[in-house]
Amino acid sequence: MIFDTHAHMDDSWFDDDRRELLESMKDNGVETIVNIAADTKSLKSTIQLVDEYDFVFGALGIHPDEVGDLNEEIYKWIEENLSHSKIVAVGEIGMDYHREHDKNMQREAFERQMDIARRHDMPIVVHSRDAANDTYEIMKANNAQEIGGVIHCFSYEKEMARQFLDMNYYIGVGGVVTFKNGRKLKEVVEYTPLDRIVLETDAPYLAPTPFRGQRNDSTYIKYVAEEIARIKNISFDEVVETTKQNALKMYKMK
Repeated sequence: MIFDTHAHMDDSWFDDDRRELLESMKDNGVETIVNIAADTKSLKSTIQLVDEYDFVFGALGIHPDEVGDLNEEIYKWIEENLSHSKIVAVGEIGMDYHREHDKNMQREAFERQMDIARRHDMPIVVHSRDAANDTYEIMKANNAQEIGGVIHCFSYEKEMARQFLDMNYYIGVGGVVTFKNGRKLKEVVEYTPLDRIVLETDAPYLAPTPFRGQRNDSTYIKYVAEEIARIKNISFDEVVETTKQNALKMYKMK
């Protein structure tokens, strides 16, 4: 059974059929989903989801695009709710230079949320887009190797993957690996040991081929596992079982 380490099943794209979809997961080979908060609204909807579904766990944090909404009250709320038995990480946090955002504000929020994770002995879910070197240097300066976690939706060259692997981080692989133009990620998957890879969908985003451009959901994660098996010339079952064990270890669920 597959472990989806990163989804946003509380997103409004699922408002019409969320219950039906989630109740179909086990029939589609999906055993566990971690729902990742990204903004102030999804902090609370993540808690609601994990309370309702026994196979859904959560991460609490604020995405770099949303850090302008952060204040002391929200930081306090995150800290207080990390004690929930089904919250397993701090995230989605990090750096994103794709849009015009205040880089200093992003860095401050990233560092502070890393400190929160450290205090609560939790891994972090790192978002990094068009910000490879700064993400790495900020993590290095903050001794992020002591925290651990995953570089979500990895999008850089394999040399950058090596640097994050050396920091003891996992590489999150999703639907992009199935794209014809996903050459960089295919090379990263080939390079990265299987015991350092975790599967993710980032649903409702980044649906794999043959659903590219459509709404993504966790039932499509099998296509990611199949492509990793093809690249590494191993069985689908080996990919599923190894990445599941990786996820359980990463999220300290075993």
